[in-house]
Amino acid sequence: MVERLALEVPSDFRDGVVAIDVSPKTLPHPVRGDVYTLGECIPLEWSGNGADLQSRVVLYHGSFAALARLGDFDWREEAWETLTHELRHHLEWRANSLALEAYDWAAEQNFARHEGQPFDPRFFRSGEALDKDVWKVDDDRFLVLTDPGARGDHVEIPWHGRAYRLLIPTAPRGYLFLILEGLLDPPPGDAVLVVNPAPARRLRDLFRRTPAPVQQVAPVTPLDA
Repeated sequence: MVERLALEVPSDFRDGVVAIDVSPKTLPHPVRGDVYTLGECIPLEWSGNGADLQSRVVLYHGSFAALARLGDFDWREEAWETLTHELRHHLEWRANSLALEAYDWAAEQNFARHEGQPFDPRFFRSGEALDKDVWKVDDDRFLVLTDPGARGDHVEIPWHGRAYRLLIPTAPRGYLFLILEGLLDPPPGDAVLVVNPAPARRLRDLFRRTPAPVQQVAPVTPLDA
């Protein structure tokens, strides 16, 4: 069906799209229950001006199936809307190389995070904003805890319509990247809770360099289990 729909799109709008694929993955929305990501446009290669951008468009069959189980669902209509929406992303990126460059940099920084190499702790903000204080970079999702005073305490966070509880570790005053373990509807990549730096307690703290971000796994407990 998706192959037939792609043929209905004028070739000019598909220029630079090297593949339109269907993936079995299910991508739950990080905050809202019963909401799923149906498709993505993934930039693959470009020279720097955006005009020669090559992209891959992916539709997620698992997300379509999850929504279909909730009630009336027109597969063809939803597939057409998702496909054209992602092709529009491709065209917008080709026209705005600065946005593409920012996302490309965020992807490089996220790769460094996965490899245990130094990375800019604010990189995810150059990814795609999904909701208030929620960003996406590649398959990973980043939620921001804006209360740095929560260190050492248990906090509640939302994920895909559920509430979860976890302990925020006491660590150096820099950024904390907590990879959430135990989510009932996990994303295909990491779900990361980013804890902002702790506030300065003494005047001399204002002049100290912020420590490198600390990254570790954090178990979570669903409150409605």
